[in-house]
Amino acid sequence: MGMNNTPAGERVHIGFFGRRNAGKSSLLNAVTGQELAVVSEIRGTTTDPVYKAMELLPLGPVMLIDTPGFDDEGTLGEQRVKKAKQVLDKTDIAVLAVDAAEGMTVCDEELTALFREREIPFIIVYTKTDAADTARSADTRLGEQREEVRDKNKITSVMHVSAVTGTGIHELKERLAAMCPDREERHLVADLVKPLDMVVLVVPIDSAAPKGRLILPQQQVIRDLLEVGAVPVAVRESELAEALAKLGEKPALVITDSQAFEEAAAVVPEDIPLTSFSILMARYKGFLKIAVEGVRAIDSLRDGDRVLIAEGCTHHRQCDDIGTVKIPRFLKQYTGKDICIETASGTGFPEDLTPYALVIHCGGCMLNEREVLRRMQFAKRQGVPVTNYGTAIAQMKGILERSIAHVHI
Repeated sequence: MGMNNTPAGERVHIGFFGRRNAGKSSLLNAVTGQELAVVSEIRGTTTDPVYKAMELLPLGPVMLIDTPGFDDEGTLGEQRVKKAKQVLDKTDIAVLAVDAAEGMTVCDEELTALFREREIPFIIVYTKTDAADTARSADTRLGEQREEVRDKNKITSVMHVSAVTGTGIHELKERLAAMCPDREERHLVADLVKPLDMVVLVVPIDSAAPKGRLILPQQQVIRDLLEVGAVPVAVRESELAEALAKLGEKPALVITDSQAFEEAAAVVPEDIPLTSFSILMARYKGFLKIAVEGVRAIDSLRDGDRVLIAEGCTHHRQCDDIGTVKIPRFLKQYTGKDICIETASGTGFPEDLTPYALVIHCGGCMLNEREVLRRMQFAKRQGVPVTNYGTAIAQMKGILERSIAHVHI
């Protein structure tokens, strides 16, 4: 998969923040004007953030988020805080643009407080430092501020740049690369298999699957297996039994779509490890442990309990089908209780989750991992059990223990 085709959920998200006249847009244009190819641009209205997927050397594939100016003067205000938080939910690294002539304002201080609250690494960039006297006066102020800009015993990076002359832009990109979260160590499946291991993938091709395509987790698992030198064999559940008989050797692992887990579990001998794409994806995104803890709440649901089913996207028919039709049906069959089921899709995730006895989130393949993990931790902090589609289905089908037995949580 070329860098240009890197899924949005896999890119490091860098958010640019600042007041309307802070030179934020010029800064972002200066950063994007060098050594990269603009791959796609998703525009909202002028008041909405603009997302730009691109190559940013030496960082690789990133998603840059250009936010609207947060205020002209004074404090952020309730609506702007809400908007800032929505973008921060997706942000891995924050860049705060500050007009060097004006220095940090109350609004900027409030933004840095939000970064700290979310534990997002950030860099303060003084813009418009073309004039030497401006830079000097900013430096003087910096000396006073440097001690204040502390985050977990680290002094946050502070830089001076000029979008006009290009001064400091290269250094800013180097600094951003150094702040990039290290994701190299994690694998979807490669750490569970050896080179030349046979891995059987059970992929239902039904009316809900996008025509002519495999869904994203399936593509990513195949890619991960090929990278480690394993041998993926993909079959539909209807061919699974015959394919296993024909293989001539026991596969090291069978990975199935959650929807076909029951059929696969019935066919795959107990001594062959069996798991699902969504279990692997939850592990990769770092929330399998929370999902397994939260799923136990299904067994204690009572009549009248409210369950929230949350989807990360609004346009993926397969997610839609599972979230609005299959999981509610499974829940009612499994618990035998009269449960009130509500759904939230896209970015409409409620602030207050306390009315719910359980939150079941989709696999989040269209959200970046910070956002999915944040939603799950958000629920946990409010004392509300939370799990995801694949873990919930595995629990209700009685195969969760088997599907996590060979997976390091």
